[in-house]
Amino acid sequence: MNPTEQLQGAAPDVIVLGSGCAGMMTALAAADAGASVALYEKADVLGGTTALSSGVAWLPGNKYQAEHGVEDSVDDGRAYLTALSHGMILPEFTDAFVGTVNEMLEWVEERTPLRMRLVPGYPDYHPEFPGGKPGGGRSTEPELFSFDLLGEWAEKFLGFRRSMYVGETPVGGGTGFLTPEEEKRRADEQLEGLGRGMLGALLKGLLDRGVEVRTGTAAVRLLTEDGAVTGVELADGRRVGARRGVVLATGGFERDPDLVRSFLRGPVSNSPGAPTNTGDGLRMAMRVGAALGVMREAWWVPVVTIPGFSGEQYSGHGVQLVQRERTLPRTILVNGDGRRFTNEAANYNALGAVFHAFHPTRFAYENQPAWAVFDQGFVEQYGGYGVPPGGEMPEWMARADSVAELAEMIGVPAEQLTATVERWNELCAAGHDDDHGRGDSAYDGWCGDRNHYPGTAATLGPIDQGPFYASPVHASSLGTKGGPQTTVDCEVLDVDGAVIPGLYAVGNAMAAPTGMVYGGAGGTLGPAMVFGYRCGRAVAGV
Repeated sequence: MNPTEQLQGAAPDVIVLGSGCAGMMTALAAADAGASVALYEKADVLGGTTALSSGVAWLPGNKYQAEHGVEDSVDDGRAYLTALSHGMILPEFTDAFVGTVNEMLEWVEERTPLRMRLVPGYPDYHPEFPGGKPGGGRSTEPELFSFDLLGEWAEKFLGFRRSMYVGETPVGGGTGFLTPEEEKRRADEQLEGLGRGMLGALLKGLLDRGVEVRTGTAAVRLLTEDGAVTGVELADGRRVGARRGVVLATGGFERDPDLVRSFLRGPVSNSPGAPTNTGDGLRMAMRVGAALGVMREAWWVPVVTIPGFSGEQYSGHGVQLVQRERTLPRTILVNGDGRRFTNEAANYNALGAVFHAFHPTRFAYENQPAWAVFDQGFVEQYGGYGVPPGGEMPEWMARADSVAELAEMIGVPAEQLTATVERWNELCAAGHDDDHGRGDSAYDGWCGDRNHYPGTAATLGPIDQGPFYASPVHASSLGTKGGPQTTVDCEVLDVDGAVIPGLYAVGNAMAAPTGMVYGGAGGTLGPAMVFGYRCGRAVAGV
């Protein structure tokens, strides 16, 4: 029987699968252009990994730069991405991304409740490359949004309330705390920022336009007729048609061990992202002959795991990004040989490469396992790992009175770890990391000691005050980058390079338009916003 004869219920123009930033942007742009839209979310809550994120979007040449005196342009953005591309970014995607930024932002402000603003000073992740911005200006974030406006939907988001701007968090140079009065005001008004604040504003726009939003609705298969995608089959067996197209916005595949093993260039574990990212969209696209791209890459990040939490915590509490803790003075990363192996203050995505370094004769990943090693001076001055300055480090963390004793506790050569710490202290005394260049980049100290930023003192500091501590560090990812190849308007291509009619992909469900590059803070959500906007207009027929 022809699949279209088995469809149940009224068919919308567009079906969007997934409710992260890319999915909501797509649905909103399509609905605003006059299409009837149904948005289906596999989980019982909305938001995907975006809801757990900072909500920062990296947007070169954005309209907010002028008021902050930032000089940038489409040409600068193009030069920067091209310099970092390694041949993995198709030029047409670079042009579409940087050329659509302000068109998208104008539309967002005119047609949605979402309001973005600049995160002042946040440098690009590779600011020394052509077109890079060491003084920042490309990272934007949402204004606070009141969940009071969402009614019963206010309780339908992944994660927990975070009523802050990035600049108020330690990553942005803040304390991570509000005054009691301000915290109460924001709580009373149900104001939220970061990823959930972004999504709340987008959801309000969807609800205002009558978009059908359903949670707990997983799609398992695409329906086709004469080579065109005509709808989806849901997990409960229902079939729903789409008159204009189906959009895959289902996230990546980092939570599926088989897909990770088959496609990623190295092992990952302990993902901090949404547990529903199991490659649903990827499998659906492969079944209808989609060409794939950027499959080896992910949005790499080092993490620590906190014992006592389930690995499937929707709030992400059981996994903590090691961003500020590895950047601050008085801490280093070492491998199983007890040696430093990288610039610890480099951006988290770039660190993925060093965690995947492979030794040809040992036939093992050289820098896995790894540990963060720090001293009591670090604890007293900075705290970290969920502990305030001067607090007590958790019991699960290794500690010892000497570096040699610490080495024995974590199973690395005591003589080598001692030598590594001594060498580090010598480099700190000289004021320059001759071994790995930590502190050379304008980005390196941003998440470090802001009392000494910019400058190497923001990230260089000796490890010389016992007791000494070590925490295991795992190679992980915020999400994968691989998926079906698309046009710049997110139409999925087949293995012969032809468009598969009626099928689109956005966000981490598409082959990443920026290849292996993470341009700066928000390097995931910036393209998600831009290409979600482009996709929504395209599937609506604009």
